[in-house]
Amino acid sequence: MTGYEIVVVRYGTRQTVRSEVFLNYGLYGEPDAPIGMDYFFWIVRNDEHTFVVDTGFSRAGGAKRKRTTLIDPVEAFGALGVHPADAPTVIVTHAHYDHIGNLGHFDRSPVVLARAEAEFWAGPHSRHVQFHHSVEDAELAGLAAVVDSGRAVLFDERTTVADGIEVIRVGGHTPGQSVVRVETAAGPVLLASDAVHYYEESEKAMPFVSVADLVGMYAGFDTVGALATGGQVISGHDPATLDRFGRDGGPLGDATAVIGRARA
Repeated sequence: MTGYEIVVVRYGTRQTVRSEVFLNYGLYGEPDAPIGMDYFFWIVRNDEHTFVVDTGFSRAGGAKRKRTTLIDPVEAFGALGVHPADAPTVIVTHAHYDHIGNLGHFDRSPVVLARAEAEFWAGPHSRHVQFHHSVEDAELAGLAAVVDSGRAVLFDERTTVADGIEVIRVGGHTPGQSVVRVETAAGPVLLASDAVHYYEESEKAMPFVSVADLVGMYAGFDTVGALATGGQVISGHDPATLDRFGRDGGPLGDATAVIGRARA
């Protein structure tokens, strides 16, 4: 059975400027200006299965970086009927603090992530400040423990986690940055996560400031475009995301959007 719905959950936000989010922004000859950045996690489910895509930042991880927490992701999961005790499969698109901050709450769940992502953060180059500023050591240790325990489902380039849900490594932002293609009740949807922080990145080929492989990021934009043919794209951080898909007004009010409502 496919026909999934995707719940987009906005749990945090911050205000910054464009020169802080687009790489070498001065090269574009555009004036600097304020820009918002929202923080999301996602739930993919139908009447039979539930998948969690990323887990948001922890309160400590967000506070350290002066991010505004709108709702604690752990509370949001509960409000939306997602319970760690049920051991839903967790798909990790990449290991930054705002994507695995609450992974420890899902201590019985299988965890799907790219092998390149797991290996990079366990390797020597992850200590460098250009990479390390986006992670928490305790959270990386927790991810390593998941791998060591055998709960990790590692893949190389792409994997099908269920009929209608495919995870594809695109790299760029991080070595194992992945996207999730979902067959929803409303048609195919590409959950781009941080392969596309802002829609403007892929639409205008403007890379994000945090990048492990610049050529890979440009190639990732092309991959996203190819994978999204005939479907919709969910960004990783664009404040326009909820309004693009329509705010839901469910248990979390206007903090969610639901694409392809499929549940009875």
